[in-house]
Amino acid sequence: MSTPSDQVPPPPAPPPYEPAPPFAAPSSDDKNIAMLTHLSGPFFSVVVPLVVWFVFKDREDKRYLVREAKEALNFQITIVLAYFISAILMVVLIGGLLWGLVWLANLVFSIVAALKVSADGSYRYPYTLRLIS
Repeated sequence: MSTPSDQVPPPPAPPPYEPAPPFAAPSSDDKNIAMLTHLSGPFFSVVVPLVVWFVFKDREDKRYLVREAKEALNFQITIVLAYFISAILMVVLIGGLLWGLVWLANLVFSIVAALKVSADGSYRYPYTLRLIS
């Protein structure tokens, strides 16, 4: 025979599932900062995306801005690596041509990203190493 002290009460019912709050639409200020972050690439390389990412990375309400800054930062890191490779290849004279192509690709993709961010709100660069996640 069991006594009431031997009986273990049943575990409490799990709380009802609450999905994460939906991703809030970015404000116009956030879109403008993201657009400038993408546009700054050809002129300031990794500096502006890195600063934006460091400033806003811990703020939950700025997830959109952090995502766009990381995307721009990853692209600019890829561009820096491409510049490094083209500098090495300048020994065999093809590096000068490659340097110009990398600069042009940086300019074009940065402008496309800025236009997409200002219109749709998000952009993902092609041919990019995703080192910062």
